[in-house]
Amino acid sequence: MAGLVGINHVALEVGSVDEALALWERLFGGLTLRGRVGSMAFVDMGDQFLALSEPRTQSPDVARHVGIVVADKDAVRRNAVAAGLEVSPAPGLDIRDPWGNVLQIVDYRDVQFTKSETVLAGMGLAGLRKSPAALEELRAKGLV
Repeated sequence: MAGLVGINHVALEVGSVDEALALWERLFGGLTLRGRVGSMAFVDMGDQFLALSEPRTQSPDVARHVGIVVADKDAVRRNAVAAGLEVSPAPGLDIRDPWGNVLQIVDYRDVQFTKSETVLAGMGLAGLRKSPAALEELRAKGLV
């Protein structure tokens, strides 16, 4: 069967990989790289990764975005505001990076996306739990 399982990675174009890595560290805290090859860097996200590549060849995004799951959306909002980035009003959180990419930030607790306890522990996020609403969405699909 050729069913969908998930996303292995997303690639974003940036003007400078070094500047993008510094910005991502400012937004999300310490990063672990899976590696760098040529003009690309691969940011580890446990069992997934994000590829940052230069140069940016596309015009700034409007509706196109990438959803990024984080452990603490409010902390990311504070970091983005402190960095002077364009940030959408609460309760959502869309951040436009300097190269025109839109990062739609969602809190792990509030979405169906789920990592195993082993992966969470390996990422230093042991004990991160889902909200009742997210658990109900998962139950409705028979996933809890």
